[in-house]
Amino acid sequence: MEYRKVGRSGLFLSSLSLGSWVTFKNQLGVRKATELMAHAYDKGVTFFDNAEAYGDGETEAIMGEALKNLKWIRDTYCVSSKVYWGGDKPTQKGLSRKHLVDACNNALKRLQVEYLDIYYCHRPDPDTPIIETVSTMHHLITQGKILYWGTSEWPADLVMKARSVAKQYNYTPPIVEQPQYNMFNRNKVEHEYRYLYKESGIGLTTWSPLESGILTGKYCDGVPSESRLGLEKFKWLQFLIEKEEGKTKLEKTKKLMALAQEVGLPLNQMSIAWCLKNKNVSTVLLGASNIEQLDSNLESVDKVDLLTDEVMIKIEEILQNKPEADPDWKAH
Repeated sequence: MEYRKVGRSGLFLSSLSLGSWVTFKNQLGVRKATELMAHAYDKGVTFFDNAEAYGDGETEAIMGEALKNLKWIRDTYCVSSKVYWGGDKPTQKGLSRKHLVDACNNALKRLQVEYLDIYYCHRPDPDTPIIETVSTMHHLITQGKILYWGTSEWPADLVMKARSVAKQYNYTPPIVEQPQYNMFNRNKVEHEYRYLYKESGIGLTTWSPLESGILTGKYCDGVPSESRLGLEKFKWLQFLIEKEEGKTKLEKTKKLMALAQEVGLPLNQMSIAWCLKNKNVSTVLLGASNIEQLDSNLESVDKVDLLTDEVMIKIEEILQNKPEADPDWKAH
């Protein structure tokens, strides 16, 4: 396993990490989740990601029971949560001081840990002044309930604003952003955020490297019942392949599969290794419903060198979606 710093912070995470969004609760109970986490840990994974919105808190409860069963020494792993969608009542959502504090306390109880290594603001909240959010995150850090905080799917200018407010009032700034990033979703990471890395030292914990499974090739001939898109709760994701854009992705996926075969590795590994080629990526969050799937994904860390300049050029020729450079864009 390779370990990377999160931006310019002092925190190191395994370059591949384990997420819980779809698999925990929907496919894995406590026993199987414990087995999966134990296997990931034995393979060098040190970061396990969660959120209050995942399974209405049940994925955190499952992960908490797994951590209790595993009895790992606390300084050998990192665990995160995200806050925004906690319930239907006005006080159970958003990034107000009220919800941030309540949600953090609830996450600690469900995960059965004394602190969160990273706490993310899951989306921007237009109804809460940003100084309220920034100051509350700083407050949670001074209380020892969280160590670092970050954002997820925030626009670049709002991340910059949060950091500016933190600097102005001597609060702890966000150190990390968690965006979607894969061969089909590149603009945020490669274009919109490009000045954040140099100017703000933001790290990235990216999700969906396989575009909800599309970049494994398993949807090229329909939707397997046991797949993510086959799950009743996630059938809404089928729009990813049913619309014209989705059909185009499937056609490109077939070409990528042929290229991966030429290179000598499965498409899922080529897709994950492609994400790791971006040095601004601190860790790639993986989803897996069984140990075999996890092992295959984890092997990607050893395949990055197979993606030579020549192979990367061939990938670009298939994708035809590299974000355009904009020399006049300025961070603000």
